[in-house]
Parts: sequence; C-alpha cells; structure tokens
Amino acid sequence: MSGGFMIRLNVWFINLGIIWTVIFAVMSFYWAMGGMLGVKSLGGSIYEIALNPSPSFLAVVWLTGFIKLLGAAVLAMLLVHWNNPKITRTLYYTAKISGVFLFLYGAFNFITISLHALQLLDFDLDPYATFWRLVFWEPFWMVGGVFYFFSAKKIKGSS
Repeated sequence: MSGGFMIRLNVWFINLGIIWTVIFAVMSFYWAMGGMLGVKSLGGSIYEIALNPSPSFLAVVWLTGFIKLLGAAVLAMLLVHWNNPKITRTLYYTAKISGVFLFLYGAFNFITISLHALQLLDFDLDPYATFWRLVFWEPFWMVGGVFYFFSAKKIKGSS
C-alpha cells in the first residue's frame, strides 16, 4: 500500500465490517432515544436500568454509539491510499487488535453464559436473555471481530 509497510485489503471484509459496525451503532442510538425493541434480550441489570434509564445511562448509550462509529471510520480509512506508512501501519494494527478484542469479548461471554445455561455459573440472566445472548449477541460480537481482523493482511517482506 505504501512505502515500507504494505498491506493487502480484503474489501469484502472491510465493507461487511463497516455495515456490521453501523448496524451496531444504530442499535445504540435507537436505545438511547428510548427504543426498547431487543433490550430484553440483553437481560440482567442492563435491561432493568433500560426500563427507567437515568440521564447518565442514556449518555453512556449515546457515547457507545459514537464510539462504535469510530470503528467504521477506521475500516473506511483502510481504503485510503496513505503516503505515510505510519498511518497505514497504525490503521492495520488498530483493525487487527480491534478484531481480536471483539472476537474474544464475544467468545468469553459465550463461554460464561453457556456455563450459566448449564447451571455451572450463577448470573442474573433469565432464560429469554440467555437464549438470545447465545444465539445472537455473542456470535454477533465474534462475527464483527472476524470482519475487522481479516480486513487487511500484511504483505510478506514488508516492514
């Protein structure tokens, strides 16, 4: 891509990652505006707080939406031909590290919620939320991690 640090882009994964991120951010904005569709599937204290949210809770939900959009910006910036290899390197590693963290967050939650479903751990999570966390939310996090991680590949021989 540039100078001494070259990457090969996977435009499919970049585009899927941007779409995934925007959908994820829109969910936060919808909930921050008082929408309740899907909130029960989160379960636990998040659902309880969402029933009667404080201004600080709503501010956090708005903030998470904007933070999520930063991820889409990072992926979109991978598509720019940067003349500075430091920028390319920073974007590459940001996407890779973000992908690892997103995937591991979903995977660790999936494991702990599975242990809860098997009654080996005790969480404040009803069966409805447990089901949706295992079939949608945690896999959703992991899929996003895959999109970010595989958005770019370092070309062998580049520094």
